[in-house]
Amino acid sequence: MLTGSLKSQIDKVWDAFWSGGIANPLTVIEQISYLLFMRRLDQLHTAKLAEAEIMGEEVEDPIFGPEQDTFRWSVLKDKAPADIFDIITQRDGLFDFIKNLDGNGASYTNFMKEAVFVIPTPALLTKVVDLIDAIPMDDRDTKGDLYEYLLSKLTTAGVNGQFRTPRHIIRMMVDLLAPTPQDTICDPACGTAGFLMSAGEYLRETHPEIFQSEDLRKHFNGPMFTGFDFDSSMLRIAVMNMMLHGVDNPNIQARDALAQESEGISDICTKLYANPPFKGSLDNEIVAKDLLRPVASKKTELLFINLFLRLLKPGGQCACIVPDGVLFGSSRAHLAIRKMIVEEHKLDAVISMPSGVFKPYAGVSTAILIFTRTDSGGTDNVWFYDMKADGYSLDDKRALLESDVHEKNNIPDIKDRWNNLDAEKGRKRTDQSFMVPREDIEKNKYDLSINRYKEIVYEEESYDPPLTILDRMEELEHDILKDMTELRGMLNE
Repeated sequence: MLTGSLKSQIDKVWDAFWSGGIANPLTVIEQISYLLFMRRLDQLHTAKLAEAEIMGEEVEDPIFGPEQDTFRWSVLKDKAPADIFDIITQRDGLFDFIKNLDGNGASYTNFMKEAVFVIPTPALLTKVVDLIDAIPMDDRDTKGDLYEYLLSKLTTAGVNGQFRTPRHIIRMMVDLLAPTPQDTICDPACGTAGFLMSAGEYLRETHPEIFQSEDLRKHFNGPMFTGFDFDSSMLRIAVMNMMLHGVDNPNIQARDALAQESEGISDICTKLYANPPFKGSLDNEIVAKDLLRPVASKKTELLFINLFLRLLKPGGQCACIVPDGVLFGSSRAHLAIRKMIVEEHKLDAVISMPSGVFKPYAGVSTAILIFTRTDSGGTDNVWFYDMKADGYSLDDKRALLESDVHEKNNIPDIKDRWNNLDAEKGRKRTDQSFMVPREDIEKNKYDLSINRYKEIVYEEESYDPPLTILDRMEELEHDILKDMTELRGMLNE
């Protein structure tokens, strides 16, 4: 966890960009990412040198050649401002070097082709280099927390519609599916890779055996994590986020998951997490045809659910965020997608979230769907939970609430109840969570909104008889007239 002093150091880097005329938060994070990558390359190169010296051998696959010594961060940072600027920005300089780098760091350089270095002056560049160099980055936790704190700036800024799913919501979803070291994990609209990063952190905390097995470690550092996005800026940030959280070579791909180019990609993961962008309707001409066959629709929220089922391996689980319209929409496509999940696969849970979760950028109500691809049905009872609080204020400020009591944070309760679903079968529908049999859902045209099944208990209110109320009103009026008479007398004296 970052200390106040480290946050202050990062804020100074941020402020340096703003005072230097670079105000777009996404651009700032990109530029910092490039510099962090330069620093990381020198750390990797230094480690190779140290290993070769211990073994008494030549350095195997050095990152920098003898003529590129000035590209090393440890050498670069001590140069004069004009020299630092020239070394990084000149033709065939350090920035061109990382754009065309193969081998080490390849997953990051895959998305560097269109990258642009926009720090405009030697003075600003040197100031930022000095500030970044002063931040300790010797351990994975500090590096990961540092980058997460940087990404939180996107939330406060909301630039170009780029804002992140709240991290506590992500972690709740990861905890509910509880990935294991053997899983393959996917987010087909990964953005900054928040779900993938959180899944990686969960595995580090709960399955330390990953790093005691060569096979598991190789799986963790590469094929375990797959992410798609078509925004090149997001791809660079996503890979850097994963690398700084200790995943060396995540499978992050430049891909529009709904487009025809992605047709045929299927059965790639056992756990899928997603909060994809919902843009309304798409042109059928650009949508992958195999997404249109099960449920013909142009709506992205329905296409994405089709996609999730396609990407999951049989037996794989999905936890995804959907707008409430998916739960109760009356169109033929809405009904068909819900029926398909309930009848052809296994719908496990519907967690209704309060409308303030995504404020200040969106006030729409959303829900978390949890389902399992079975291809053979299996839905018996669906668990519904009515989340009313997530530990933060539900206004535009989204301030952290100090108290962890249930009324202010339902997340611990959600996880506890999910892990003991047998006890949920006896709950009444007046409770905050309860089970609904598949037959009831079928009778209600597969409506998945919690209000369709929740029962509300109305408390009987008793009122005084009308004549008693009138007597009180007359008494009150008498007192008012008396007070007015006294006030008039005081004014006439």
